[in-house]
Amino acid sequence: MGPRIKRDVVALWIAARDGRTPILAKVTAGAVAAYALSPIDLIPDFIPVLDYLDDLLIVPAGILLAVRLIPLPLMVEFREAADIRLERPVSRVGLAFVAIVWLAAAAMTVNWLIGWAANSR
Repeated sequence: MGPRIKRDVVALWIAARDGRTPILAKVTAGAVAAYALSPIDLIPDFIPVLDYLDDLLIVPAGILLAVRLIPLPLMVEFREAADIRLERPVSRVGLAFVAIVWLAAAAMTVNWLIGWAANSR
């Protein structure tokens, strides 16, 4: 991620926790920040070409949407606060969300394989 994207992700994290942020913007900002700050990607890095989808499409599109939902004066304030922060926070919520998605996908795959094996006999 580039420095401006990192700053905006941190600004969205701040916006999601601020009471002045509209509810829809707060939920969107929180989801985007949680995903972007998560140590686990929805699309794993070992999948060729697709591993860049989240960095090139999903995260920037989510940032654009969330920024449009936040009033400009607030977003300017959140960006200034993000510039002050030196460390990048890690989202445990984002980690949990991505882990749940992967576990659900694995469970559905196992369920499908069991059904397929039962039908092929």
